[in-house]
Amino acid sequence: MRALRKVRGLTLKTLSQATGISLSYLSMIERNAANPSTDVLTGIANALGVDVSWFFMSRPGRGPLERQSVVRADARRNLNILYGTPSQEVGYSDMLLSGTIGGAFYMAICTFAPGSKSPNKPMISHEGEQHAVVIKGALELTLGDEVITLKEGDSYSFSTEINHSVQNALSEVETTIVWAVTQVVIPRDQEDKAQDKLDNP
Repeated sequence: MRALRKVRGLTLKTLSQATGISLSYLSMIERNAANPSTDVLTGIANALGVDVSWFFMSRPGRGPLERQSVVRADARRNLNILYGTPSQEVGYSDMLLSGTIGGAFYMAICTFAPGSKSPNKPMISHEGEQHAVVIKGALELTLGDEVITLKEGDSYSFSTEINHSVQNALSEVETTIVWAVTQVVIPRDQEDKAQDKLDNP
């Protein structure tokens, strides 16, 4: 819960105000010192903009280090849930490869539908870096005023303070990339939704 709260840019105090749950109890939940009810977790999930199932993702493994460190292919988290945009709407499916979104960076595998384009929004920029390799297909990367086509096996690295966007460069097949970013970024429309929940609980 702590990692998700930080991704949303919320303090414990702000989350407490949004949920009506005491700050001390939220702190206990984050420290695994309390066993909250489903109703409590549902309220927290609503304030953080995810389904309550986000908190019940389990990873198989024979030992605690394996369960903490290894993500099996069938146990990946769907980042589109975090973004608040289903893959059909945004044009791509983004699955978390890292064990957590709370580290110094996270890694994901992103699949773009044939001919898919992001919704008509301005290019984004934020602090950090992004790195990726094209696993299948071809990717159109826009950096500033440059439009660059990357093919299978090509990779990129850039400062995310540069305005940027990506889309599938092919109309016939999917494009898949594995990418890593040094700072979790929530799209602006999702930030607005989170703030709206605080303003209108």
